[in-house]
Amino acid sequence: MRNKAFDIVEQGSHREEPLSFQIGDTVSVHCRIQEGNKERIQEFIGIVIAHRRGNGINATFTVRKVVAGEGVERIFPVHSPKIAKLEVKRNGVVRRAKLFYLRDRVGKATRLAERRTVAKTEE
Repeated sequence: MRNKAFDIVEQGSHREEPLSFQIGDTVSVHCRIQEGNKERIQEFIGIVIAHRRGNGINATFTVRKVVAGEGVERIFPVHSPKIAKLEVKRNGVVRRAKLFYLRDRVGKATRLAERRTVAKTEE
């Protein structure tokens, strides 16, 4: 049984436009970074390997990229105001919900096949 006050607070913190992406997509997450009294936007480009850990306001997704031969993973809260925007660069074809097996792979073995979308023509 949940607390009604908690539900009211949670409603105010939800993102108006939900982020639309899937597991295996290569995404560009634009994060707001605070440095002193300045704010800038930094891009984090990688593959979504996990989505929706937790639920409601606690939902998160994990993005992985390889920098200088080292794997770097970052966990983002879905409803965080620090995320300025999220762009989907590529759509990957996957058959599972968590892509933790990509952690053990190196080089070309980490590539995922691209999901083809059929463009609808207007008649």
